Amino acid sequence: MKLKIVAILLLGKTIAYSQSVNYNDSGSNKGKFFAYWGWNSGRYSNSDITFKGENYNFTLSDVESKDKPKPFGIYYFKIDEITIPQTNFRIGYFFKENYTVSLGVDHMKYVMKNDQTVKINGKINLGGDFDGIYNDDDIVLTEDFLLFEHTDGLNYVNVELSRFDNLDNWLKFKIKNIDINLTEGIGIGVLYPKTNTTLLGKERYDEFHVSGFGFSAHAGLNITFFKHFFIQSNLKVGYINMGDIRTTANKIDAASQHFTFLENMYVFGARFGIGK
Repeated sequence: MKLKIVAILLLGKTIAYSQSVNYNDSGSNKGKFFAYWGWNSGRYSNSDITFKGENYNFTLSDVESKDKPKPFGIYYFKIDEITIPQTNFRIGYFFKENYTVSLGVDHMKYVMKNDQTVKINGKINLGGDFDGIYNDDDIVLTEDFLLFEHTDGLNYVNVELSRFDNLDNWLKFKIKNIDINLTEGIGIGVLYPKTNTTLLGKERYDEFHVSGFGFSAHAGLNITFFKHFFIQSNLKVGYINMGDIRTTANKIDAASQHFTFLENMYVFGARFGIGK
């Protein structure tokens, strides 16, 4: 009987000790700022693209696109070549222990695939080879008909509200000065692309322009080192609606499209407190 009592007491002490152990050694988050920089890859759903202007109005259906990643190189880190890769920048603030608000730019790239065959509906009357009235006809998207890409880039400028949870206690992760965290959240913002377009023989146009809006949701894994420095991997899904895409120097010429996207990002950054 005495042996059982001793065993129960020892077990109780062990449980109490395990519950009191705090494996999280990164400290409090509330009041801290963070910033990160990194790179992304993306996928886009097919979309219908409508082009309107003087003497033409037509829609291309179910158009395929891709992103434009660059092989890893020194330009990933050079300031004067910073927009060559697909990049992510964000700065944020922990307004509560587990919640952040942040502002960032997802610099993605979107390229319409040329030489694909799609359906076209509408009319073109510009005195060229593509003049006609189209009713669900097939057309090959050759470069002399259309070059269409947001390559500098598909800039999603957004505000995010996110939750941030330390997993060390749940995982019983004991390695000192390394913390594992889970983050998830939602975002909303505007699209500020630099659209490279050559349409029906018109002069190439490539300027920044606020073109629409987007919203998104994300989840990611964050690994923090020595309380301040971290690497993070995020998966983001979202919807983009661009109703006012500039296609030529003439403001009457415009395009519109909407699509969903899936973005993988890998970033590194720091978390810090002002005056601490």
